[in-house]
Amino acid sequence: MPKVILGIETSCDDTAAAVVVEGQLRSSVVASQQALHNRYGGVVPELASRDHQRQIVPVVRQALQEAQLQPADVDAVAVTYGPGLIGSLLVGLSFAKAFALGLGRPLIGVNHLEGHMYSVFLTAPSPPFPYLCLVVSGGHTQLVRVEAGFQHEVLGRTRDDAAGEAFDKVARLLGLGYPGGPEIDRLAQKGDPAFIRFPQPRLEGYDFSFSGLKTAVLYYLNQFSETERDRLLRHHLADLCAAFQQAVVDVLIDALRRAVEATGIRHVAIVGGVSANSGLRAAAEALSQALDFRLYIPPMAYCMDNAAMIAITGYFKAQAGLTSPLTLSAKPTLAA
Repeated sequence: MPKVILGIETSCDDTAAAVVVEGQLRSSVVASQQALHNRYGGVVPELASRDHQRQIVPVVRQALQEAQLQPADVDAVAVTYGPGLIGSLLVGLSFAKAFALGLGRPLIGVNHLEGHMYSVFLTAPSPPFPYLCLVVSGGHTQLVRVEAGFQHEVLGRTRDDAAGEAFDKVARLLGLGYPGGPEIDRLAQKGDPAFIRFPQPRLEGYDFSFSGLKTAVLYYLNQFSETERDRLLRHHLADLCAAFQQAVVDVLIDALRRAVEATGIRHVAIVGGVSANSGLRAAAEALSQALDFRLYIPPMAYCMDNAAMIAITGYFKAQAGLTSPLTLSAKPTLAA
């Protein structure tokens, strides 16, 4: 049974590698491309894939060194094969295939979204099955019932922009840098969420929609002249951030509340990049106390894209005998 798993993650703009040994994380290395893409206000796919090519070998080497292991010690290679940017995915997947083939080791394809769902098993305590999982990353917002290992039901998903996308797009409207989510969160902590009430779409079931909220911010700003808008942003930028963030958090928490009440499940996880948001964390903690359920949110390092979550998911798949052929293809639109 494979015990040492090398995990590789290159779905977007972070080149990452990690090692899990018998279910315990030994190392996790992430090479960020944030400085590369900052000047463009978002990820440029061609630049991302080229930088992955430059970083993948040294990042994997560092992960193995920090785990005090040699390549031959690896029992299986887990790698993200979707969803994500096709060029970025191909770099990680091609490297993983070559590494596995060269050593005669199994390849384990990992769905990036499943990686987020199982990131809560990187640290103790971890949730028992079944648990509800709110996945809120840059490109995805989903509410999932995780029934057992690799058995899950998507209860709701976004119909347009994900929460993370809305944060980044609104940040650009407000003249903030990239990535916009952390900057909005920082400013929101100093602002008044009641400054203006932005719309909070409630869709049938547990689906989400954040495109209208983003457009509402645009329309609000466009009602002012350029001079008035500049004055507004100078004096009330934190208030606008707080109001927008509150609207997003309220929508997410409302769906989570209804799902907990409907299913009776007492264990809830929130994962993905937006799970690092302080407003969401505080609201989720308050909800857990009000409804008496156990809340699980990964440490900050494992909220963002990382290979540790790919390695631990690969470990669980290896224990279940779930491996992939070397013909595995990158799937940029892979669903959970």
